[in-house]
Amino acid sequence: MKTIILRTASNYLLPILLLFSIFILLRGHYLPGGGFVGGLIASIAFVLHAFANGLKDTKKLLKFHPGFLMPAGLSLAFLSGLLPVIVLDQAFMTGLWMQDPIPVIGSIGTALFFDVGVYIVVLGVTLTIIFTISESA
Repeated sequence: MKTIILRTASNYLLPILLLFSIFILLRGHYLPGGGFVGGLIASIAFVLHAFANGLKDTKKLLKFHPGFLMPAGLSLAFLSGLLPVIVLDQAFMTGLWMQDPIPVIGSIGTALFFDVGVYIVVLGVTLTIIFTISESA
């Protein structure tokens, strides 16, 4: 499956799919989507790149093993739930929101940081699984 058409298309589709995954991540507050679906779309972008260009080139593109994303995402998601306990002595996972929305992103709150943590975890888990399976085949 390493045709010139697929290789060329994957080089253009990678950034487009990554931008779309970020759009889905940010859209998840108000409409369907969020960290899980956005992380899956981002991992699909890297898998498509690996199919077209080889696993070695995709790993060079990532610069580090995707397994390192899992603890980083889990930490971010946990800290976003712990922030209301530490700052305002409220229950775990209570949503905190900024008063003024940011023009492109919208309202920023702890739910966004939780979604980003889930996004990072899903990206790390799926890429680790798929890269491990690809290496053993």
